[in-house]
Amino acid sequence: MEHRWYNLNADETLRLLNSQRHGLSDDEAKARLEKHGFNELRGRKKTPPILVFLKQFLSPLIYILFAAAIISILTQHYIDAWVILAILLANATIGFVQETRAERAMEALMQMAAPKAKVRRGGVVKQIPAKEIVPGDILFLETGDKIPADARLIESSNLKIDEAILTGESMPVEKHTMSLNGDIAVADRKNMVHMNTIVNYGRATAVAVSTGMLTEIGKIAGALEEIEIEKTPLQKSISKLSQYIIILVLLVLGILLVAGIVKGLGWLDIFYLAVAAGVSAIPEGLPAVVSVVLAVGMQIMARRNAIIRKLVAVETLGSATVICSDKTGTLTLSQMTVQRIYVDGQWIDVTGEGYMPQGEFRQQGQTLNPDSNQALTCHLRIGALCNDALLAREEQCCSILGDPTEGALVVAAAKAGMDKEKLEMSYPRLDEIPFQSEKQYMATLHPLDGGRVVYVKGAPERLLSLSKYLIKNGRVVSLEEADTQAIMKAHTSMAKEAMRVIATAYVDIPPEFEELKEEEIRGKLVFVGLSGMADPPREEAKEAVRLCKQAGIKVIMITGDHRITAESIARQLSLLSGKAITGAELQEMSDEEFYRQIEDISVFARIEPIQKLRIVNALKSRGHTVAMTGDGVNDAPALKSADIGVAMGITGTDVAKEASDMVLTDDNFASVVAAVDEGRAIFNRLRNVIFFLLSTNLGELIALILCVSVIGKAPLLALQILWVNLVTDTAAAIPLGLEPKTGDELKQPPRHPKVGLVFPGLILRICFLSVLMSIGIFLVFNWAHARVSLEEARTIAFCTMVAFEWFRVFNARSDEHTVFKLGVLSNRWLLMTISLAIVLQVAVVYMPFLQVAFGTVPIGIDKWGIAILAGGSLFLIEEIRKVLFPRLFTIGKWRPLS
Repeated sequence: MEHRWYNLNADETLRLLNSQRHGLSDDEAKARLEKHGFNELRGRKKTPPILVFLKQFLSPLIYILFAAAIISILTQHYIDAWVILAILLANATIGFVQETRAERAMEALMQMAAPKAKVRRGGVVKQIPAKEIVPGDILFLETGDKIPADARLIESSNLKIDEAILTGESMPVEKHTMSLNGDIAVADRKNMVHMNTIVNYGRATAVAVSTGMLTEIGKIAGALEEIEIEKTPLQKSISKLSQYIIILVLLVLGILLVAGIVKGLGWLDIFYLAVAAGVSAIPEGLPAVVSVVLAVGMQIMARRNAIIRKLVAVETLGSATVICSDKTGTLTLSQMTVQRIYVDGQWIDVTGEGYMPQGEFRQQGQTLNPDSNQALTCHLRIGALCNDALLAREEQCCSILGDPTEGALVVAAAKAGMDKEKLEMSYPRLDEIPFQSEKQYMATLHPLDGGRVVYVKGAPERLLSLSKYLIKNGRVVSLEEADTQAIMKAHTSMAKEAMRVIATAYVDIPPEFEELKEEEIRGKLVFVGLSGMADPPREEAKEAVRLCKQAGIKVIMITGDHRITAESIARQLSLLSGKAITGAELQEMSDEEFYRQIEDISVFARIEPIQKLRIVNALKSRGHTVAMTGDGVNDAPALKSADIGVAMGITGTDVAKEASDMVLTDDNFASVVAAVDEGRAIFNRLRNVIFFLLSTNLGELIALILCVSVIGKAPLLALQILWVNLVTDTAAAIPLGLEPKTGDELKQPPRHPKVGLVFPGLILRICFLSVLMSIGIFLVFNWAHARVSLEEARTIAFCTMVAFEWFRVFNARSDEHTVFKLGVLSNRWLLMTISLAIVLQVAVVYMPFLQVAFGTVPIGIDKWGIAILAGGSLFLIEEIRKVLFPRLFTIGKWRPLS
């Protein structure tokens, strides 16, 4: 049974763990270590590299290619066999290299453990390896420490914990030792600390309650192990395509068998026809071309700040219908920023984002010089001096050392030209009252004009209770009830916008005071103003969300922050099209109820790590292709379970990166949209490649059936067909896969998950052009066979087939736009490849040693004219079709017909 340690007080926790405040004895710790095991995360059993390599051959399409190679060997066509086997080996090597880099999430989790920890054993404080921590150990925690295990606090002093890595909470969480009632979410367990979170401020003593895989981080690690990796849409499409090709091969073999028997062909001739049919039906270059297109797509995405970790997942984001985005650091900057100030009864807006000290102060839309407003200057100076945070300036960015809330005040002052270090030289700190949760304020003592001044910052209600005066109309006046109500109204206004509000005040005291005590300030403060701060949304994220909506993609925010904060950010990003629910509300829903409601939910707040996984799985069960963005450990299971996981490269943890399919190098949500754009373009390129290769194969098969059925002879030899499929087609298909984007990718709806590479309109277009091409080859071969030798007739048919490919690859660049609209010269790689293919084809026809290998003979210029005329005619027919009926073959392109 798992205990609710947060429901117990400190003494009850110690008693239940059979521990004491002076710690375990060394013998007891050793016994518990043997019982519970090391405080470390269990690693996933690795698949041996040889099995990973062999797994690359487990595909129906690969089986077909193996069959073709075996048939080639049996018929002593060794060149054919070696070429096919070389393709198989190259394809497997590419897949192996990518896959061996894809399963490291558990390793990263293990490396995150704190290497050392301070414990008390037998009354003596000592430092031990973190992996030797056992339940019942007394832990000592200080600022900067990484928590080594899940623990219940027993003593605490101003403790703040950065739990963003676990819960997604953007602000450090204040902790205490009091017991809590009820079933509390991880993010709200204020008397607990968890493995791998960071002590941001203060110190504490705690007793370890869970270690290793029983910690909250351990549960995430366990969830990662349990997730089954599904095939991507591309993998499913290729697998289904392979099955269709197998059926097609069997069907054609049956037709050829009947045709061969009817024509009185011998069994050996029929066997050679079967080899030719097998080679014709198999797109031998398809695996290699798909791999190259995806690999090039990876490079393009990398230039747009998206690094793809899994080759076959490049296109998946382009088919995403939902993007589940973590809020902190993804949609927002994860940098607290002062946005509004209320002083002297006036509202002042502060521009600028994050920790860069760049921005303006604006009042009623007009730029305000801070020096011209006494109350504002005083408010900013108090915020900077009554403050323990430091602003670290670098060349292109700034960071905060200390509490983010205090950091926001330092940055706001810097925007007004107040450098904290220079202020401290002019007004050195003489004494202080540190911030404590019970007091709800911090106070510092400074020299000022020969006397002393106490600067105070804290919760507005607390400072108002300590104040007697306020700055009003530039003068210090008595604080009236109406003033208090106006200040609290301003506080409420900012709180409704999900801002954290900090108040400032001061009091002048005589110079003889050296020690600061609360009684010296109680009821004497001059109230100055309020600062409202928040973690602002990225400006570029707003445009990215708009583009997602244009592209038909729903964006869902999932965060560990409070509902009011999440809703505020969602409104600023125009995300709040549906309702917002909390993790507690989600917990109460049954799976059936949740699946019914999930389409109407836009924001999930106070979500626990495992619930993110439930959200992703619910969306997938509704037929969505889900992308998940995130940066923390808490995101790892959902990243791995999503159709494509997108991790942040700068703020992202190693765990998130290793569990993901894609990493954003700039942590910019806009880069997700860029990846969607490229993903859709890549999928369109793959469809063009599929169309080009399959229409070739089908055209060859139909021509073979026609010629055998009517003439009794095959128009091309098996090796000639292999040349067309591998040299001419594959060489042209690769630059076809590099086709520039049309520019309307994000204006199209996302593909339905059930719509793959091949759709009804594509099949109709393949059949349309294949039939025309096969009729052309049949007519040319039939004409030539009646007039010249069989070898020359086959050479003419061979050149006609190749000419069809030269022209048809330009048709394949788009199913809607003509080559003239796309730009005849826009794909220069295609032009270069076709030029090379022409040279190679001439070599095959006229070079003696290639004539022997491929069974060709020299032909005259008139015969070349016939071949080129046939290919050009088909090109013109298809281009005219695009002008007259551009959407004729788009049936089922985005959504299934039924």
